[in-house]
Amino acid sequence: MSNILPYEGEAYLFEESNPLKQEEFFQNLKKEIAWKQDEVVMFGTKITMRRLSAWYGDEPFEYIYSQVSHKALPWTETLTKIKAHTEDLCGETFNSCLLNFYHDGDDAMGWHSDDEPELEPNASIASVSLGAERKFAFKHKRTKETVSVFLPHGSILLMKAPTQEHWLHTLRKSKKVKEPRINLTFRSLE
Repeated sequence: MSNILPYEGEAYLFEESNPLKQEEFFQNLKKEIAWKQDEVVMFGTKITMRRLSAWYGDEPFEYIYSQVSHKALPWTETLTKIKAHTEDLCGETFNSCLLNFYHDGDDAMGWHSDDEPELEPNASIASVSLGAERKFAFKHKRTKETVSVFLPHGSILLMKAPTQEHWLHTLRKSKKVKEPRINLTFRSLE
């Protein structure tokens, strides 16, 4: 398996081959996750995010992202299965998961790095995609070089250190995408 990034980072895409299992996971997560609509303050204005999110973990970890504090809920049965599979496939262990539900291609995520202070330094992040295929892009912080990849249903993108230190990433809007997508980013908090 080759590294998607040309330098100063490592990212590997695993494409899954069990669409029935991925569809079952997708449907279960839609129903059993405690989805919330976050409110963030941008330039002094409170904005309600369109996409839904949820935070789960081994412990009731507090995690702050988009200037909002979240307390981790206990793993569901489906999340436990996905976590075990992801850890086996990637050879990594994770203690928490941030989930995002994108209704369609109008839901997006701007350029950012997953580098919050609560995260374990140099830990990998595994991003599981279920549902609609979406284009995901990296941009090097210094050179501004970009690298794009499509994340199909059931795929896992493993981002290893020092990717977050040197690269931003984004999920852009797409008028062509009419179906929903669930993204799970498995992480390790200190």
